[in-house]
Amino acid sequence: MSGVLGSLMPNPCTSDMPYPCNTTSINIVSLSLACSGIALLMAIFLTKKLQSYERGSDEMNKLCDKIKSGAKAFLVTEYKYLTMFVFLVFAVLIIIYTLDPPSNLLSLADNPDRLDGIRAGGCFIAGALLSAGAGWAGMSVATDANVRTTQAADKQGLSVALRVAFTGGAVMGFTVVGLGLAGLSFFLWLMTLNRSVGELGTGEATAAKSLIAAVDSLASFGFGASSIALFARVAGGIYTKAADVGADLVGKVEMDIPEDDPRNPAVIADNVGDNVGDVAGMGADLFESFVGSIIAAATLANGNAVKVALPFWIAGAGIVASMFGFYAVSTKDGANQRQLMMALHKGVISSSVLVLAFSAIIVSQFFPGDQAAEGWKIFACIAIGLIAGILIGQATEYYTSYSFWPTQSITEAGVTGPATVIIQGLGIGMMSCVPPVLIIVATILGCNALSGDYGVAMAAVGMLSTLGVTLATDAYGPIADNAGGIAEMAELEERVRETTDALDALGNTTAATGKGFAIGSAVLTSLSLLTAFKDKAQVVSADIGDPVVLSGVLFGAMLPFLFAALTMLSVQKAAGAIIIEVRRQFATIDGLREGTAEADSDRCVAISTQSSVEEMILPGVYAVLSPLIAGLLIGPKCLTGMLGGAIASGMMLAIMMANAGGAWDNSKKYIEIEGACGGKGTTTHKACVVGDTVGE
Repeated sequence: MSGVLGSLMPNPCTSDMPYPCNTTSINIVSLSLACSGIALLMAIFLTKKLQSYERGSDEMNKLCDKIKSGAKAFLVTEYKYLTMFVFLVFAVLIIIYTLDPPSNLLSLADNPDRLDGIRAGGCFIAGALLSAGAGWAGMSVATDANVRTTQAADKQGLSVALRVAFTGGAVMGFTVVGLGLAGLSFFLWLMTLNRSVGELGTGEATAAKSLIAAVDSLASFGFGASSIALFARVAGGIYTKAADVGADLVGKVEMDIPEDDPRNPAVIADNVGDNVGDVAGMGADLFESFVGSIIAAATLANGNAVKVALPFWIAGAGIVASMFGFYAVSTKDGANQRQLMMALHKGVISSSVLVLAFSAIIVSQFFPGDQAAEGWKIFACIAIGLIAGILIGQATEYYTSYSFWPTQSITEAGVTGPATVIIQGLGIGMMSCVPPVLIIVATILGCNALSGDYGVAMAAVGMLSTLGVTLATDAYGPIADNAGGIAEMAELEERVRETTDALDALGNTTAATGKGFAIGSAVLTSLSLLTAFKDKAQVVSADIGDPVVLSGVLFGAMLPFLFAALTMLSVQKAAGAIIIEVRRQFATIDGLREGTAEADSDRCVAISTQSSVEEMILPGVYAVLSPLIAGLLIGPKCLTGMLGGAIASGMMLAIMMANAGGAWDNSKKYIEIEGACGGKGTTTHKACVVGDTVGE
């Protein structure tokens, strides 16, 4: 116990000092609560604004309604499965933390707090519900924005279509940050009520340790969010990739019909997958990273009220900055890919500049007088995190946009067939790991030198502070993709499809950029949480030369590959079922190939839903159980090594797969939009379609 107390007690900010050191818990979360409310109001306002745009013809609305009903059916099925898991974990947390309250470690008095079980269980349920709610809200708006984007592309041109799609994505962004920050802020305040941790009586030590205990309870909030993110990402990913592969292989390769052709029975399932995987799944993923970064920083503050408050206030300031960034996004009709990308960059860069300005003001108020030097070092860490996020986005754009050499080289490799497309894409994906890794390494070393572990945690908070607008650029992509699908299925003029294709190609790049951003922020957040775990588990050192630690590192480095293998096998199984169904319909439905009969798209949606939900269980359960097995059977040192190995290898694998997939997709778009290598229908185009299928 003395080791724990020794690590927690140092606190230069004491309650007998003037504000902000003598602040209360409600003051700590005051700004974040207000800003989270503003974010939710912004989401409501943007939803109303989105509804002012026209929905188009009856046929377009029919297609939109099919996509929405398919997405809702999937999420309802997924959430039914997750409900059982959530309530099981809820019960386990209550039992464990009631019998052995973690606040006992902070108490010198003989009065165990049996309410810790209720606190942990309540926070877990709240994190899970808010994460699921954010995904549902984002999906609902995205499936409404797609048809309005198509109509805007038809009647009003590229600039308005971009604005409509980006507005739909922004609703997702502001919903995630609003619900995440509101939930964290409210539960931090709630967890400080009726706390009496420490020596009998009152004083700074008791107040500090009460705040530490309250922040520790928030770990369960993060666990709830992580649980939903894990299963939503896996199930949504299997759904969208399986449907996409099935639709492309039979439709474009075997039947030689255009992408999103209404004759293809898997097209609706493909468009549903964009929403459940790339909107709801990514939203839950970044919700977890967002709240996790704040929890990590607050935990590493060790009861210092100012340092606990800082990540909450920075996140709140980021919401306000993101609102300004949203209105900075605009373009002109006829814009090329670089100009479209710059339109989105304006939103991210302007919000980042504003966050820096707001952060400087907050730091100057939080760290007056003799503490100013420490405050400005923390501010530098926030700035480094913001800049790192932008640089990772730029590097990802370079490797995945067809405006640059890497993706163009994949297209050129298609001249000699699909095999060389795949080889070149793998090489580009592996090469793309270099810039993000160098950026993250520089960020970690720089922030650690400036302000230690807390500085690294604040870099993650800084990187994610503009999530409202950065998630909007990511969620925009599936909306644009759906818009193109609706244009093709509704048989609109070719100029409409050309407009939506331009937006879709941009969406492929922003999707890869969003994944790179998510990976970078997740690494920083995971590193901070690993440091917090070491403190709580009293792991003094994790020497890589220690056989126990090294064994954990090797085991952890293997886990992302096993996880990826399980999900890829699941995609193959689900895609195989869809391919068989699509082939069956083309063979048995008279007139389907000629376009005189209607495909049974509901059957493909049902296959994708059932397969993806069933296949998510094994990867999800193994990911949850692996740390428990290593920690309980071997010990915390092995678990520390396992987590470190998983973070390192997971980052490499994730960057390689995300960027290779985006580059393969855009190598195909380069042919279809720009007419490279002879344009559509050539052997080069078919080779790149195969590469795109592998990339999915």
